[in-house]
Formats: sequence, C-alpha cells, structure tokens
Amino acid sequence: MARTKEFDPDAALQSALELFWRRGYEATSMADLVDHLGIGRASIYATFGNKHELYLKAMDRYGETRDPRLIAELSQPGPVLPAVRALVRRFAAESAAPESRRHGCFITNTAAELAPHDPAAARRVEISWEHIETPLHAALVRAKAQGELPDDRDPRALARMLFVVMQGVRVVGKASGDPARVRDAAEQALALLD
Repeated sequence: MARTKEFDPDAALQSALELFWRRGYEATSMADLVDHLGIGRASIYATFGNKHELYLKAMDRYGETRDPRLIAELSQPGPVLPAVRALVRRFAAESAAPESRRHGCFITNTAAELAPHDPAAARRVEISWEHIETPLHAALVRAKAQGELPDDRDPRALARMLFVVMQGVRVVGKASGDPARVRDAAEQALALLD
C-alpha cells in the first residue's frame, strides 16, 4: 500500500517559492530547502524532483499568480493612455516599496541569475514577459487607432520600450534607496507617449 504524503505539496511549493525568491537559486541549497519546508530530502525529490526542477515548478507557480489587474486595466473601454500611464507608475511605485527592495521581482531576479545559461528558466522568463508586453502592445495599438498616439509612434516599439523600463525599475528599485530614481525614469519614459 502506498504511503500518503505527510505534507501539503501545494503549501510546500509555495514555501519553496518564497525561499528561492528571498535567497535566489544558487544561494539556496537542498539543506536550506529541507530546513525551510520541514520535510525530508527524499520527500522533496519524490514530489518535486531535484532542486532545479523544484525551482522551475516555483517559477510556474509564480506565473500562475501573475498580476490579474494588468489585462483588466489595459482593456477598459475609453481612452487607453491613462491606463498605460497608471500601469507604468504602479510598477515604479511597487518597485520602490520597501518589500520590493528586499526581494525584487522573482522573474526579474531569475532573468539576471539563471536565464543567460539555463534554457528552461529563460523560456519561463520569456513567457512571463510576454504576459506583460503583449497586452501593453495591444493597448497601444488601440490608443493609436483612437488617435491618442501621434501617427509617427510605433505601438510595438513603444510597448517594448515601456516593458524594458518597467523591468529596469524593478532591478533599480531592488537595489536603490532612492524612490525618485525609479519614479523619474518612469515619467521620462511616459513622456514619449505625448
């Protein structure tokens, strides 16, 4: 007869995500995971696989909880640019918040730490980024169709630029004690929408 799990795999995965988010992939050992999750190494391997597989599952979990407001905010009827501006400003404000300074964004952290040499992590980073850039592009296409953007503006290029700024403020917000730095960068990027 098979033994039943003596722990909640869903709660364990969430706990692993939090540890990886706080410490990073390389700085988190299997011993750290065993201690933090409070379950045995064999149970971790049997349920999640090795540390890398667990990390990828944590990335997937993080992706499941991505910001549901983003699409709702950008797809409201009426003028589009106020929603785009609000989104970029929200990213900047969240990036400068004390909690963000400690942990940053899990996907952005992974992009810097693992994506250059880990194809599986890089794929997940790309998917996550597409979930931001694609609705942003669609919103800017609508803005141009509604006459909110000047004719010489390229919605795809603007979406990419705003996306890169949004990711950049996450990195700088994590490392900087000066919230004006990310706020000013966001406002300068938004000026390109005029």
